Amino acid sequence: MGKLIEQKTFGRTVLSLVLPLAIQNLINVAVNGADVFMLQMIGETSLSAASMAGQVQFILTLILFGMSSGAAVLTAQYWGKRDTRTVEKVMGMTVRFSVAVSMVFFIVAFCFPRFVMGLLTDVPAVIDEGVPYLRIMSCAYPIIAVTMICLNVLRSVERVHISTIVYLLSLFTNIGLNLCFIKGWLGFPQLGIVGVAIATVSARVLEIAITLIYIRRNGLIRLRLKDIFRRNKTLSKDFLHYSMPVVLNEMLWGTAISLSAVVIGHMGQEAIAAQSVAATVRQLTMIVAFGIANATAIIVGKEIGAGRVEQAKKYARKLMRFAVIAGLCGAAVMLGLRPIIPELMGNLSELAAEYLRFMMLALSVSLVFSAIAATGIVGIFRAGGDTRIGLILDVGTLWFICLPLGFLAAFVWGLDVRWVYIILICDEVLKFPLVIWRFRSMKWLHNVTREEITEQGRKEALDDGQGVS
Repeated sequence: MGKLIEQKTFGRTVLSLVLPLAIQNLINVAVNGADVFMLQMIGETSLSAASMAGQVQFILTLILFGMSSGAAVLTAQYWGKRDTRTVEKVMGMTVRFSVAVSMVFFIVAFCFPRFVMGLLTDVPAVIDEGVPYLRIMSCAYPIIAVTMICLNVLRSVERVHISTIVYLLSLFTNIGLNLCFIKGWLGFPQLGIVGVAIATVSARVLEIAITLIYIRRNGLIRLRLKDIFRRNKTLSKDFLHYSMPVVLNEMLWGTAISLSAVVIGHMGQEAIAAQSVAATVRQLTMIVAFGIANATAIIVGKEIGAGRVEQAKKYARKLMRFAVIAGLCGAAVMLGLRPIIPELMGNLSELAAEYLRFMMLALSVSLVFSAIAATGIVGIFRAGGDTRIGLILDVGTLWFICLPLGFLAAFVWGLDVRWVYIILICDEVLKFPLVIWRFRSMKWLHNVTREEITEQGRKEALDDGQGVS
């Protein structure tokens, strides 16, 4: 009876985290999908330009995700000890680093957009369309940095619903303004791709406003200026130790994915358009798997921080099984959408539609492996403080196998776009046996909290009259 109750409690916990996280992923995909759908209404060139320019934000977002994931190694485990004051310190520290990085991206993209677009594609029409789009979009980079870090830290302390609200309101704002700027509704000027960029930046401003208001009024954890600017030597050392491998992992992984897009970007406008749509559909079919991966980091990290090691192992095994099911379901959805999506994208050329159907077929095969890798690397290993293994696996498969072979296939061997695409996405299959080996070894499991940090946090919380949750 007790075991049954425990299973039901665990199931409710997983569902309470996975469901809002999956909805958030769905909303994020819907934002990207809305931009893709509306940009193709303008034309294939605008769609390709936005896709290429978006690679800059893609890299930045992955670096920020690396920082927040590295921070979550600490925040989830300290949350297991109910040390909210230390969680606040980690959040402030992470905001400081993330804003500094985002400002570098902003300066480069805002001041040198043509140079950046020239690195991403050699199609003149795509470059011309992408320059104003990239310059406007760059203004959102620092805003995205603060919002993303705050929301991810809130997730690690099991406050996941606020992200759903933030991104849902952002989605409606983005779609509404997109229609106004593209169609000229409500007296708005018709600005085409520039209007899409303005709409997206406006939605990002709304996101940060809601997030900061929630943090101020919620009272569980607070974003304090002193935590942003004041350095705690021990905590900073721990943060850098666990976050830097994740940052490097996400940065190198994101750069490799962007370079893969660059390879495709030099194989024709039809290939660019097909790849941008396929990437959006992949995000859609991975929403549950990514939700499980993020929920795993919260659940397993909390158990380790609370000292319940055997429970952490047990939950990790269950969540890995959930990932397999999510991957199979995602593959089925991908196959189901394969004949539908090219028809919905009415402005795609016949060749681009043919490429898209093939890319979706190839992605359906890799989805199960992607779900397992995400839950292992992003969820289980990072929850246990094993942040270096992801770096090793991603660099090994992408940088030493997929990218070199992809470049050779495209520019030396002259293979068809479809063969090049298969080579570029086969990293998930290559990582699979190594992820399973690491998971079964249990070498990923470490308690990264420090008693002296917790005691200091408790004292500060009591001095503030905050208490300890």
